[in-house]
Amino acid sequence: MNLWDKGIKTDLNILAFTVGKDRELDVELSQFDVIGSMAHVSMLASVNLVSDDEKNILIKALLDIFDSISNGNFQIEEGMEDVHSQVEKILTQKLGETGKKIHSARSRNDQVLVDLKLYYREQMVKLAMLSSELINALLENSEKYKNIVIPGYTHLQAAMPSSFGLWFAAYAESLTEDLMFHEGIMEYINQNPLGSAAGYGSSFPINREMTTELLEFSNMHVNSINAQLSRGKTEKFIAAGMGAIAGSLGKMSMDLTLFMSQNFGFLKLKEELTTGSSIMPHKKNPDVLELIRAKSSRINGIYQEVLLLTHNLPSGYHRDFQLLKEILFPAYQELFSCLNMMILALQNLDISQDIINDERYLYIFSVENVNEKVKTGVPFREAYAQVASEIDKGRFRRLEHVSYTHTGSIGNLANNRIAEKLEKVMEKLEVERYAGFTTRFINKLK
Repeated sequence: MNLWDKGIKTDLNILAFTVGKDRELDVELSQFDVIGSMAHVSMLASVNLVSDDEKNILIKALLDIFDSISNGNFQIEEGMEDVHSQVEKILTQKLGETGKKIHSARSRNDQVLVDLKLYYREQMVKLAMLSSELINALLENSEKYKNIVIPGYTHLQAAMPSSFGLWFAAYAESLTEDLMFHEGIMEYINQNPLGSAAGYGSSFPINREMTTELLEFSNMHVNSINAQLSRGKTEKFIAAGMGAIAGSLGKMSMDLTLFMSQNFGFLKLKEELTTGSSIMPHKKNPDVLELIRAKSSRINGIYQEVLLLTHNLPSGYHRDFQLLKEILFPAYQELFSCLNMMILALQNLDISQDIINDERYLYIFSVENVNEKVKTGVPFREAYAQVASEIDKGRFRRLEHVSYTHTGSIGNLANNRIAEKLEKVMEKLEVERYAGFTTRFINKLK
């Protein structure tokens, strides 16, 4: 069944090619298609395009479809082009002429747009919640290991004193700032395209404000052409946001992989989280971290893929957009799995306690010796030259006590301020509200 069927038999090869992976991927959209249709039907009744009795009948049938989706019993049949065709077929078979009225005043273009907006909004909530869980795990480790000093590196050369507290908190704040980037993305996603139809509106007296309120969008794409322009632009923003989080994950997994190597020996993954070698009995490989690193790089590549697919298209709908689902839907699942694996890894680390006592790290304290001389009135450049000379002549002796007191240093992590940043981000993303949207929407109609 095709919603555009005019009685002309389309070549089966063309149908198979153009449908692509829609039947498989549209299952992900099925709940949102039904929710969008219920909001649309409610609006149609408010402007007398369906009667109240027809509205109630349609809502009841849509709720039944929603329940079948929730129970895992919904499928898009062979011969159906997409989820929209499947839902309309079920309604028509069950309700006859009444079922055929559901598509009044909308197009598949704004129908799929609203499905995607609701789907992306839910994925944003899941992403924020998982990222928040990882951030809290990082802050917990930061506090737990804040007194363990490790060398900090520049150019992969031991440079200055750092600490596990500082390192864990760095990635907690980095991921929090990645979520700040998502605030703008969420604001863009959370706009109602329904009512824009094929991009040029409708001559029916529809009420777009009503569907905006019912679907709890914070705004609408006002201009009907612009609503269609959001296809591709939405995915480009999302890909950039996913890349930001993946970038932090990839760098963190690279650090951990280095820290695990025998040359560093800063920490170990518990043995049950490592893999072995087919010929080397001693090997305990951090494959999970290496795959997080690799998958994060691949996720960062999808921005370019989305950009190349969409950047040279004129306004209006084009079938090219169909491929965006094939890019983003699996990418979300891959990013979720990376976040889950990193949380698991952080819960299963054995941290070395006395790294800093190794003689090879003696000179990372040279800056402290310079600073002590400066405190006595020696000009910085002269103090620097004096300590450099001591190192060169083998006379350098590190200070017994090193004091860092400024905000964000090894002696004053200020992790409470990072936690406050995270709390504000989660509030702005309205995570708690949108996590409960689907349940709240369905309960209103039952």
